[in-house]
Amino acid sequence: MSKFPRIRTTLSKGVILPSLIFIVGVSLLAAIFPQTTNELLNVIKNFIFVNLNWIYVWSVTIFIIFLIYLMASKYGNIRLGRNNSKPDYSFFSWISMLFAAGMGIGLMYFSVAEPIQHYSNEVFSDNTALQRAQDAQMYTFFHWGIHAWAIYAIVGLALSYFAYRYRLPLSLRSCFYPLLKDKIKGKWGNMIDVFALCSTFFGITTTLGFGVVQINSGLQTLNILPENSFIYQVLIVAVLVSLSIISAVSGLDKGVKLLSSINIIAVVVLLVFVLALGPTVYLIGSFTEGIGNYISNFFTLTFSTHSFDDKTQPWFYDWTILYWAWWISWSPYVGLFIAKISKGRTIREYIAAVLLLPTLFNFIWMSVFGNSAIWFDMNVADGALSAIASNPDALMFEFLEYLPLSSITSFLTISIIIIFFVTSADSGMFVMNSISTKNAKVSPKWQTIGWGVLLAVLALLLLNAGGLGALQSMTLITALPFSIIMLLFIVSLIKALVIDKNYYETDFSTTTVTWTGDTWKERLKQIVSFDDKKSVHEFIDTTVKDAFEELETEFAKNNIDAVINTYEGPYRLEIEIKHDLVNNFIYGVRTESKVVSDYLLSEENLPDIDDNKTFYPKAYFGDYRQGYDVHIFTKNELISDVLKHYERFLEIISEEKNEMFISSDSNHRLR
Repeated sequence: MSKFPRIRTTLSKGVILPSLIFIVGVSLLAAIFPQTTNELLNVIKNFIFVNLNWIYVWSVTIFIIFLIYLMASKYGNIRLGRNNSKPDYSFFSWISMLFAAGMGIGLMYFSVAEPIQHYSNEVFSDNTALQRAQDAQMYTFFHWGIHAWAIYAIVGLALSYFAYRYRLPLSLRSCFYPLLKDKIKGKWGNMIDVFALCSTFFGITTTLGFGVVQINSGLQTLNILPENSFIYQVLIVAVLVSLSIISAVSGLDKGVKLLSSINIIAVVVLLVFVLALGPTVYLIGSFTEGIGNYISNFFTLTFSTHSFDDKTQPWFYDWTILYWAWWISWSPYVGLFIAKISKGRTIREYIAAVLLLPTLFNFIWMSVFGNSAIWFDMNVADGALSAIASNPDALMFEFLEYLPLSSITSFLTISIIIIFFVTSADSGMFVMNSISTKNAKVSPKWQTIGWGVLLAVLALLLLNAGGLGALQSMTLITALPFSIIMLLFIVSLIKALVIDKNYYETDFSTTTVTWTGDTWKERLKQIVSFDDKKSVHEFIDTTVKDAFEELETEFAKNNIDAVINTYEGPYRLEIEIKHDLVNNFIYGVRTESKVVSDYLLSEENLPDIDDNKTFYPKAYFGDYRQGYDVHIFTKNELISDVLKHYERFLEIISEEKNEMFISSDSNHRLR
């Protein structure tokens, strides 16, 4: 026996080893050489933002168009799971969790800071104060609205669809199944998961690092901590990551669900407080006007690259493009988490909820806090909030000083940020463990704890060394290739949804209409047989030819001239009745081939197939309608089928309204 007990793990070596090497390597570079690394990554980031920003603009636009199309289309009724699946969570719990994971800390950090920074930005200094206030709200809506959630929704939809509908692992590699098939189990799949894991880790690390700084600033404002220093940030991280680990280990159904529900209630309480005690009438009016302004400028904002305005281009790169890159870089993490909690929802319900409800709440939240801050800055603070626009860590708490009970609201704000911190960290641990184990159903708890410790150590290392900026740049750079990957998700979804819909809408074969039970044994033999080209030719030379010859004779008895035509390449036989004024009537049978699924080839409880290509006789018609397989027709059934189509032909040519379709000018032969 080994002296040391074997440690049980579900980690995939093909994913975890290259991911840890890259994560630790980049983090050490950013910590040891923060300035050099930051400068180098900034050069790459700036090149992408300036020269390739159109990729972000078009990608996000395509995401929105595709989601709206799906929501309104016939595919909207498809369920994320089996057809009888039920949602795992109540609607309130579902919305609370996806909202908390998606933008929690960001809403607290930027709800005052972003509108104030737009309002006070020198780029817009030529505009009036009222115009700047209106534009600040519109741009904030733009960055935190439908465009942002469309990015998350695409990844979450692809993941949940392929995981619950196709019963594949809840992993980004599964989203490529229609394109790569079983290759997703090998190196290609590992590469995709490594990319997702690194992107997720970098995004969470930088966000949590900035979140710790804001919490420290808030505690300093409340005089709970004497200063904003690294020592206190270490203590904050130790406490919060410990809480996150406890929450993550307890599972989604307990820790994350409970904290998310508590936090959404606390957020609403704070929102109502600011709305009631702030400039209420102004806030309601500005929110209403802001919605209209956003809608009326939606397409202009969506497609704008500021190419005709050199003055605003730097602002466009630093805000809009940075946001699109940031949301895209976060989408593997948020998308995986949303997919985990969305089983059982229909595609229409999923898109409507993920795209519209968080967007509406974000608009309300940003209007109440951002517009209140701008109103105070213009009417009460005499520009004091604009003066500290470059210090977003303190802006929220400085803003609360202009409202009653500022100590209580500041404490509530810190509590909300802490819970958002914990829910982001614990759901992040869950997601990273899921990626690194290829979605193992049960993993040892030490793995979840390990992700929490690694997050804390690297976040503090970078925070102390000043390397968070470099890591943020790295995160934004990875967004460019991932935006291309997300476009491929759409291709995969389209391909899979078409197959899905056809599968459930496919009715019995046309050939079964004439069936009786008289020859059921022969029919069973025909159904389970897969023919080669020679046997199909034999069927055409015997059954089909005999049927057509009997028809030719019988047509002649009724003074109708019918001819039988034979052609090669592909081999086919047809019976034709020629006309001068209307199209010829043609009913033919030709040799066709189809590729058999690899699964069918390896399935033991199905007929033996030696090759993945099989042949069958397919009916075709002179008017190019869709034909069908006739290999299980008897001679008499084939005669009956020809007469059925001939009766349809006579019915159509007898109606005057069909004249334009039956003219002899379109009497082309199928050769």
